[in-house]
Amino acid sequence: MKNLELKTSILECQLEELSREEQHLVEQAIEATSRSYAPYSKFCVGACALLNNGVEVIGCNQENAAYPAGLCAERTAIFAAGAQYPDVPVKTLAIAARTPNGELQDEPVTPCGMCRQVLIETETRFSQQVRILLYGRRCIYVVDSIKQLMPLSFIEF
Repeated sequence: MKNLELKTSILECQLEELSREEQHLVEQAIEATSRSYAPYSKFCVGACALLNNGVEVIGCNQENAAYPAGLCAERTAIFAAGAQYPDVPVKTLAIAARTPNGELQDEPVTPCGMCRQVLIETETRFSQQVRILLYGRRCIYVVDSIKQLMPLSFIEF
């Protein structure tokens, strides 16, 4: 028997420590939380994807009474980017959330498993890492690849 140890490194910083471009993306993700349709969970999530061509694509979570029909903010941004710019990789993705009482989340919000898998496939598809900015009022987590959050991932091709 052999024990495998998986380690990851995540940068923790404050908003003002990010580049102006990254600060802007985080601000866009925060603003996108106001566009969420979350009448059931009241957990509003926003995302802003920066593409390699400089275009920003906004996403927000969309809930539905037929629960599996909803979609997370990360995937709405990634899928909208793919629909509009199918050959352009995602460079950076910023994510922010508001609690059910409408306050910005204190701790950084992280993508769910399905969103992590979509990001793994996005990185694989374009052979390029996606830098991810996870906003919280207390701090921001910066990861250089989704593989830092999901080291053992499923990928078919």
